[in-house]
Amino acid sequence: MSESQTWPGMQFGLMSVSDITQDPTTGRTPSEGERIAAAVTMAKHAEEAGLDVFAIGEHHNPPFFSSSPTTLLAYIAAQTERIIVSTSTTLITTNDPVKIAEDYAMLQHLSGGRMDVMMGRGNTGPVYPWFGKDIRQGLPLALENYNLLHRLWREDVVDWEGKFRTPLQGFTSTPRPLDDVPPFVWHGSIRTPEIAEQAAYYGDGFFANNIFWPAEHYQRLIGLYRQRWEHYGHGAPETAIVGLGGQAFIRKNSQDAKNEFRPYFDNAPVYGHGPSMEDFTKMTPLTVGSPQEVIDRYAGMRDLFGDYQRQLFLMDHAGLPLKTVLEQIDILAEDVVPVLRKELAVNRPASVPDAPTHAQLVAAKYGDQAPRQSVPSANRGDNLTDGSPYQDTAAVNDAKPGSAFGAAATRK
Repeated sequence: MSESQTWPGMQFGLMSVSDITQDPTTGRTPSEGERIAAAVTMAKHAEEAGLDVFAIGEHHNPPFFSSSPTTLLAYIAAQTERIIVSTSTTLITTNDPVKIAEDYAMLQHLSGGRMDVMMGRGNTGPVYPWFGKDIRQGLPLALENYNLLHRLWREDVVDWEGKFRTPLQGFTSTPRPLDDVPPFVWHGSIRTPEIAEQAAYYGDGFFANNIFWPAEHYQRLIGLYRQRWEHYGHGAPETAIVGLGGQAFIRKNSQDAKNEFRPYFDNAPVYGHGPSMEDFTKMTPLTVGSPQEVIDRYAGMRDLFGDYQRQLFLMDHAGLPLKTVLEQIDILAEDVVPVLRKELAVNRPASVPDAPTHAQLVAAKYGDQAPRQSVPSANRGDNLTDGSPYQDTAAVNDAKPGSAFGAAATRK
């Protein structure tokens, strides 16, 4: 790898919403199986090309395929060596936080720490009743469920009572997080200031979707998050952990990119049959053109939002065939990202944290000490442990938890 590829300040990668969309140029719609296999191919190709992150969304209805992100991401992690696997949404509202705690801790172990997770409420209204939830309680669900999840990853034994699920008494989520360090959490949002507030309160990352709205909209959300980050005692606003979405279609020649992508844009379920491609690219970060045009657009994100830690691109949407998507990954990784790494490293203040990794979080918690390895107490004969669930539980619970990114991140 080149020096620019190993710069730890920022991570670049792909995000997918897992849509299954007809290719408007051929009339062909891929099967669910084809799109699942394509996601694996994309992630492996992204690693080979030198990108840092692959993130998949969560949906529970056609025409999407990613109903079990941890299964897909674990499979990808087993076939890769370096890339971080993540989610572009994990539904904190309709998933049981106990199951999220267990599933993502398992993914953390299987990936060797090469994972993190983005919490979100999603944008499919009917999913709430499918899982026995009330959409009118979407925001309170997000707040309460994450409060429980945050504790489950940090306390060996949890007593808890809330509004939206049955109480927990003496509950232990297994497996414990790898090295007793919870996965890094991003809180993703398109429009909700309360989610920016939540991310700041816990000292977590904030990921702005940054796809469908003008920059001014996301400036307000990110500005609020940075302000509240400082308010809760995590440090100066520029030390907050920010991620951005984005989307691009790139060819060596700008007009070739526009001609090739136009039928996909015009027929896309999300933004087709609305504003023209030219108007949409003016209003949003979608950039269709040459590598230099994409570089200019995304190097300018720092001027809008401040220094940040993660930039993900949506590249497999709107029915684009896999061959084209792989070509796009190559152009992004070879002609765009190396330049962005260099440009965004220039004049970056030393106070701005590097992009979060498991190794960084372990070092922040333990320093030169060996990390905790959770060893259960003995089975007393009824599939429960005798006394404390882990041999060192008392010692761990007596210790004050630490924070990688700010003093107030110890909140429960």
